[in-house]
Amino acid sequence: MRRFFALAIVAGLAIAPKTGRSQNYTLAKAPLKQNPYIQLPLGAITPHGWLREMLLKQAQGATGNLDKLYPLVMGNRNGWLGGDGDQWERGPYWIDGLLPLAYILKDKELIAKVKPWVEWSIKSQQPDGYFGPSKDYSYEPGIQRDNSRDWWPKMVMLKVLQQYYTATGDKRVITLLTNYFKYQLQQLPKEPLNHWTFWAEWRGGDNLMVVEWLYNITGDKFLLDLGDLIHKQTFNFTEAFQRGDMLTRLGSAHGVNLAEGMKEPLIYYQQHPEQQYLDAMEKGLHDLTKYNGMAHGLFGADESLHGNNPTQGSELCTAVEMMFTLENSLAITGGVDYADRLEKIAFNALPAQTTEDYMTRQYFQQANQVMLTRAARNFNVNHAGTDVCYGLLSGYPCCTSNMHQGWPKFTQNLWYATPDNGLAALVYSASDVDAKVANGVPVTFKEETNYPFDENIRFTLVLNKKTKSVTFPFSLRIPAWCKNAMVKVNGAELQQSPGNQIVKINREWKNGDVVELQLPMHIFKNTWYENSVSIERGPLVYALKIGQESKLVKNTIDPVAYGSEYYEVRPTTPWNYGLLETRNNQLEKAFTIQKKDQVAAYPWNLTNAPLQLTVKARRIPNWTLYDDMTGPMPYGVIYNEGTPKEQDEDITLVPYGCTQLRISQFPVVGR
Repeated sequence: MRRFFALAIVAGLAIAPKTGRSQNYTLAKAPLKQNPYIQLPLGAITPHGWLREMLLKQAQGATGNLDKLYPLVMGNRNGWLGGDGDQWERGPYWIDGLLPLAYILKDKELIAKVKPWVEWSIKSQQPDGYFGPSKDYSYEPGIQRDNSRDWWPKMVMLKVLQQYYTATGDKRVITLLTNYFKYQLQQLPKEPLNHWTFWAEWRGGDNLMVVEWLYNITGDKFLLDLGDLIHKQTFNFTEAFQRGDMLTRLGSAHGVNLAEGMKEPLIYYQQHPEQQYLDAMEKGLHDLTKYNGMAHGLFGADESLHGNNPTQGSELCTAVEMMFTLENSLAITGGVDYADRLEKIAFNALPAQTTEDYMTRQYFQQANQVMLTRAARNFNVNHAGTDVCYGLLSGYPCCTSNMHQGWPKFTQNLWYATPDNGLAALVYSASDVDAKVANGVPVTFKEETNYPFDENIRFTLVLNKKTKSVTFPFSLRIPAWCKNAMVKVNGAELQQSPGNQIVKINREWKNGDVVELQLPMHIFKNTWYENSVSIERGPLVYALKIGQESKLVKNTIDPVAYGSEYYEVRPTTPWNYGLLETRNNQLEKAFTIQKKDQVAAYPWNLTNAPLQLTVKARRIPNWTLYDDMTGPMPYGVIYNEGTPKEQDEDITLVPYGCTQLRISQFPVVGR
């Protein structure tokens, strides 16, 4: 089995002090295993460049205004505000993205919007330790649930409260969590995770994650017993992944359950550091990619697992939950592969599934997507045919509530502290980080880059006037796709490194020191369903640039809960192209790269695409529409011997994240 864990290369002359314990951030308490990376407090990382623009658009769009746009669920009647409305997952989902967004942007208005949800949750705690809504109100007419104390929605609010504590230090959170976990330890033997709904059984890893986090703060021994109990009652991902059959069978798992829950073996690994949990996660990701994976980094699950045909859907909830799983996996293991996979989703699937104003989104996206209309498709679930249309509530409204966590939590995981009192930049985007290193010395690192559109990343250290120098280790990730990275310090070459590495620089640092990381990007291809190929460069997947026209449709058919309008998108240029057969060592010559002089504040659309590739291709006349999708994918290499060949044409490919219509997995035609 291929190991995803990176080899750390130590560079530099000075060695940071070996304290064995961090003096700056909370470390694991025995018997919990110490992770190689420690998440920084919420608000320590400030995004810049296009990433900041994404967060600002969220603040101005649906994330910052969902209470006005979706009052049926997010208004004052919500059960998590003490009202008689929705008391299940959707309110906590929204706040799970709004709260980190508010504190990252230091936006007082958004913080004020979050506070009532936090305050009500804290004050709702009852003498037995239970917190949250206690009345069984339903958010949809005709649906009655006896689930007022369902474990699942509390798991989302646990994540909210954890983040709130790291941003504010409000000790009421520690009291609430301690009392609630005592309640869980008493009640779970009688009312296990699957007592009300199956969601909690699959997603118990989120509950366990907060239990272990609290133990590292309080050291309360009962939390270890609770952790074992939650693990026992959670779906056994470890066994399922090791057995190897779950991810090969269509319909065997709900996509969001899988994306959110599959980190549980690694969460539990912190409490019981056994190799089986590491192996299970590696095999699970390997099999998921092999049998259900697609070029954009996600997998076919619409809603249950549905294979790797590029016309199968991937849910927006799956994208943001898979990102959160990979962020946790990276911190727990230090595996470079987890960061590579995280960037693949963040820089491809995520921006393509929401609109620029962050007011509408798709429920499902397709890797090959050429018609977004109200029509039945080959999905496990069709919600009146609007699953791929852009809308606030089209398809199914859960993603409207859950989509908000993607970019804020991505921002929160750009930088990490390390147990040896250092810092690590493991996921790349323009940002500043304020942190403590060595024996509590405050520092700021400024990261300047247009990554993933550019190969160069520049880090500048800023010390306060009282600090002349400070010694600490600084770690950098070299992605697996990079053949030969270059690391420079103050203009001098420090070392060259192949991919799938962590480079650790131990030295005495001074104000204004500059570290430059160069990650040369080359064009490569991956092979997918029916031997189709994707064209990739660095962390970006490239897709056919298709002309498009959008049409606003008033929804007069569906109930109001599914939205009053949605957008259909149709192609205005051909899409049925195959790429000419090209050997791997000839790829760079086959493509012409065009770069814009500047990266736009918002780069994720056809107009602003910072990069595009030009390549020869050929139309495939018998590859036509089927149910408003691309028809069956032609297999292998198409030679068309004995028949007239179509003319070779130049086609343009742009970053996947810039597209709404696209082909990203191409058939291949013989020359």
